Amino acid sequence: MAAPSFSSFPSFTTFPDLDPGPSTRKSTPAEDKEKDKKHRKKNGRDDDQDSDGERTKRKHKHDKHSRREDEDDRDRHRHKSYGRSDDERRKAEEDRRYTHDDSEVSSLREGADRLLYFTDRKGDPLNVRYGGLHAGDVPKYKLVDWRKVLGLSPALSVVYRGRGGVEVGLPGRRRMPELTDSSARRMLAAGPKRRLLASSEDRFKYQEEDGFLRITTNRPRQDDQSYREIELSKQHDPDSDAPESSAESESSDDDSDTTPMTSLQATLKELEERLTAKPDDITAWLSLLSHTLTTVPTTTKNATKARAEITISVLSRALSSHPSNARSKILRLKYIKAGEELWQEDKLKQEWEEAVKVDDVEIWMAWLDWRARTTTGISTTLADDAKKAVDALASQNDEIGQLRVLWRVAVALRDAGYAERANALFQAQAEILYYAPPTTSSRPFEEQLDSLEEFWDSEVPRMGEPGAIGWAAWEASNRPDQPPPTPNKPPGLDPRISDPYSRWATSEAQADRIRALSLRSTDEDDSADPYAVVLFSDIRPFLLPVRSERAKDVFRRIWLAFTGLHVPGFLSSLSEKPQENTDDRWAYSHFASPAYLASIFPSDAGVKRITADAHAGVLVGREREFGSGFGPVKSWGYGTIEPFDSLGTGRWTMWTSEDVQGVDPNLAREIFKQCRIPGEDTDWDVVNLAFEAAISLKGALKVSKTLLARARDSPQHWAAHARMECLRGRHDDARKVYQTVLSSSSQHRPGEGAMWWDWAQMEWLARNEDAALQVIIRSSGVVGSGGIAVLKAKRHFENLLMTDLLRVHWKERAPWIKMAALLELLTSSPQSAMSSFDFYLNALETGSPAHEGLTVAALTLLYNHSVVLKNPTPPALLRERAERAIEEYPSNTAVLGVFLEAEKGQGIWGRVRAMLGETAADGTGREKGVARRVAEVWVAGWEKGRWEAEIERTRSGLSAAAEDERRVLRTLSQVARYADTTRGSAVLWKLFVAFELRAGQPERAKKLLFRAVGECPLVKELYLLAFGPLRGSFSARELNEWADTMAERGVRMRVGLDEVVGEWRDNAVARRRADDEDGGSEDEIERQARELRRLMPY
Repeated sequence: MAAPSFSSFPSFTTFPDLDPGPSTRKSTPAEDKEKDKKHRKKNGRDDDQDSDGERTKRKHKHDKHSRREDEDDRDRHRHKSYGRSDDERRKAEEDRRYTHDDSEVSSLREGADRLLYFTDRKGDPLNVRYGGLHAGDVPKYKLVDWRKVLGLSPALSVVYRGRGGVEVGLPGRRRMPELTDSSARRMLAAGPKRRLLASSEDRFKYQEEDGFLRITTNRPRQDDQSYREIELSKQHDPDSDAPESSAESESSDDDSDTTPMTSLQATLKELEERLTAKPDDITAWLSLLSHTLTTVPTTTKNATKARAEITISVLSRALSSHPSNARSKILRLKYIKAGEELWQEDKLKQEWEEAVKVDDVEIWMAWLDWRARTTTGISTTLADDAKKAVDALASQNDEIGQLRVLWRVAVALRDAGYAERANALFQAQAEILYYAPPTTSSRPFEEQLDSLEEFWDSEVPRMGEPGAIGWAAWEASNRPDQPPPTPNKPPGLDPRISDPYSRWATSEAQADRIRALSLRSTDEDDSADPYAVVLFSDIRPFLLPVRSERAKDVFRRIWLAFTGLHVPGFLSSLSEKPQENTDDRWAYSHFASPAYLASIFPSDAGVKRITADAHAGVLVGREREFGSGFGPVKSWGYGTIEPFDSLGTGRWTMWTSEDVQGVDPNLAREIFKQCRIPGEDTDWDVVNLAFEAAISLKGALKVSKTLLARARDSPQHWAAHARMECLRGRHDDARKVYQTVLSSSSQHRPGEGAMWWDWAQMEWLARNEDAALQVIIRSSGVVGSGGIAVLKAKRHFENLLMTDLLRVHWKERAPWIKMAALLELLTSSPQSAMSSFDFYLNALETGSPAHEGLTVAALTLLYNHSVVLKNPTPPALLRERAERAIEEYPSNTAVLGVFLEAEKGQGIWGRVRAMLGETAADGTGREKGVARRVAEVWVAGWEKGRWEAEIERTRSGLSAAAEDERRVLRTLSQVARYADTTRGSAVLWKLFVAFELRAGQPERAKKLLFRAVGECPLVKELYLLAFGPLRGSFSARELNEWADTMAERGVRMRVGLDEVVGEWRDNAVARRRADDEDGGSEDEIERQARELRRLMPY
């Protein structure tokens, strides 16, 4: 009977070979000999066990094998003598060797495919800074028998166990030195001793002579065959003056490929040589300063003081080396900023007096900012300081500079708590600019102010308030009496807030935000707070005698920015050189509003990222989740992106609903309505529509129809109306607008090029490529379709851009350039479209508004084609252009958004980290503005689940922006850098404190708040943080002292803290006394138990 067959049972051959991978270790000759010895012993044991017959068979087999070997030897001798040549044998040996190597390589690759892990040999710089791995980077492990790790080789065991994890190594070995050890620190901090440099003459180690390489040796040989030398060796000339040792040293120096000078030393030497030849080279002096500062790491003790001393030493040389250097704005400002760390108050004041003699607006603004931050009485000294700056700028007829001074004064007043006075300053200045009576225009400015004071004291509605008719209309109407507007009442406090300190801080913050306009003497609430009613004498010293049309346009935009409606790029456009403007330290206050802070930090900051899931015992990595690359921070060149230009799939425009949450809509609407300039005011109306669209698109369309009734022939108004229809998703209504307005168009009418581009872009993004192509052909005036029409359209765009539109403003040329590029994209390829953009970009200066605008347009076109429309495009095309653009315009958040979108799915966080780093490619520090700093905080939460891993990098960046000498926080002082461009910014200090609170570090935020108040002593919102979000970290005694400090420094409090807390304090004392009386009858054991509970766990 045959045995049953179980074919369903798996055989052993079906199981996979669990090969741990190929071994790259080669065996040594001693190991091979040992293996042969063991093999012979084993064969001997087997021979003893075999039978005699088997021995005989094996003997015959061995004899037969020996005879074959002898025959093979004879054949080899025969072929060697008569048959195969040496070249053939050599070729056969090489073929055999290559075949063997290929088989080994293939086996190695197959083994590598079966490896269970890979090794990353690139370390994280933060490991050196903090002395170990980040908690999120330590892999999960399970200990077995307290010495082994489950899954590792049995030869490895735990040699050290610490708080951050365990260290695995061979047993019996000593623990490896850590990064925190002194020896490791010295090794990492040590500079290079020698550096290899390629010789320019000798490319190879040995020189070829007559087809041979002469191998040299350092060991002398005594048996040289001198008879083979054809020429006699050169003998040393006894008459020569040069010693033999000098010749040897010269030859050794020529043959050496090493240099004792490091790259930093070589750079410093080169810069010193440049400055010796040209001492007025400001760029070289700044480069010398940056490279010299790298010699003092910021992680060392007293780094700030040492770096300040180096800065003063270098810049003092620069200022005295050439007369023109003494008038350099950037050298002066850096010199004084460094002196703030070392000089006494008298010395610092003297240096500022020398600096303002340069008589430049940027130095005057920096001086006024310093005075506003360090003054002891804002109500007394601010007026004198502002008058000094205004008089100096008025002598140069710089009205824009005077308005910047007015803006800085208003921000200083609002920061100190005088919001009504700050807004009253704008109201009175608007009356002078827009509604001054014609009869007073020829009078001296002081007499005009006397007449304005009568209007102000009448308490009729003023500019910015509903029902205001203006100063001129009031005078023309024989000064009628009008009822003042009803003041806004703050809402009730949240009943869940029971702590009196927190209730007081909440009421103060709400009143500052809601009651921003001055009350009248007839209001009921004016008696409670003497500063609620603003007298004309309070604001008279700050008013300006400016009247130009340019000043009118700038003033109303400044007022909008003061209310929270910041137009990107407007602030820097007020300077002749935008890169020298540092007003963002105090002007970008909207970044610190609660709505902005909520959008900057991730909502799921505490959620940890799960990197893998287990399915049937197999780990499967999760897909990385990213948010949109276009964040809440809007920063780019002025006019680079129009108000209704949208980017991304989420309709990312200049203003969204998040941007207008902290803005008073009624005040903003009155500003738009009352600050119109007679005549064509198209740009102002478009900005008005952008604000209304951010609140409600439906309401914005109603306002647009009202504006169109007054400007029926304005292409800009019709273009804005059509754009809003597109944002609502009503493409048919927008198409009707384009067809109606452009049916009888003239290409030379301003604004029509933008309408043609908007129409073509709308059809293209709606995936109607044929319709978009027809719109482009129609815009060129060509009739028909097909290849001939396309060629005619391309020729028309070339002629139009190179002849008719060559001298016009770049905004008129940009739509036609974009249409020409879109035509190339639709008819050719994305590379052809980018080449069209590059042709016009190469003719523009890098950094100009036109160059930045076309750069953003090229990126937007490529992004929409590849990401939004999902057309097949090489990913490197978008990524490489985005990388170049972010290097040229690092503060442009539109470019940053495209850059982040291009990095999605690449799995390389290093590019993003390098872009966010504090060190440039040459090792020097990067100077970043406030907008860039805030954007980097937001980028930390761009990848979902990565917030905790990016906390240290974000803290480093914020500390770099807010660094000062008072290093009370050790961890922050280790990573902080000296950044004078954003230092003293209350906006960044608020962001920094909010960041620490979001990171779950209230004690660190408390220490940081002390630094912030020391640097910005007159900012009320910083003080209120101690009573609100940081209430749990401050005791009642500390908060009382905090309030006393506010009173001493002149920070305004609408209601005294004692009035709110006094009753609660009396009740608390009564309750404490009652508890003490009741505690007398308490058992001693209960008192001890309560004390032990209080002291737990210590």
